[in-house]
Amino acid sequence: MVNANQFVAVVDDDESVCRAIKRLLHSEGIRAETFYSGDEFLNELAAIPSYRPACVILDVQMPGSNGLEVQRQVAQMGVPVIVITAYDDISVRQAALAAGAAAYLRKPFNSAILFKAVELAIGGPPPP
Repeated sequence: MVNANQFVAVVDDDESVCRAIKRLLHSEGIRAETFYSGDEFLNELAAIPSYRPACVILDVQMPGSNGLEVQRQVAQMGVPVIVITAYDDISVRQAALAAGAAAYLRKPFNSAILFKAVELAIGGPPPP
């Protein structure tokens, strides 16, 4: 799924959500880096031109740059985005998917759904 040089960026203003997703990904051998705002993540991208996660797990509702704003900027880099939210608004879902989100998950979601979304976003299951 993810090779040793790749990682997943988790962007959510709820620290406990970041920790939980990071722990889940780690349990599957996937390295994750966490950011507590869209602005923090975008600043990292701007500061380090070579910084490229394999995919981004992105909350919709955050202070500062919200998830859809961050998604628009990340889409230009060709990095797959998985959108997560506790507030399932059909117009937000449609906007995220129309902008190219690989998946749209409503919190709380189970680990199997998260793993499947990451697997699909990164390019499908590993060869047998």
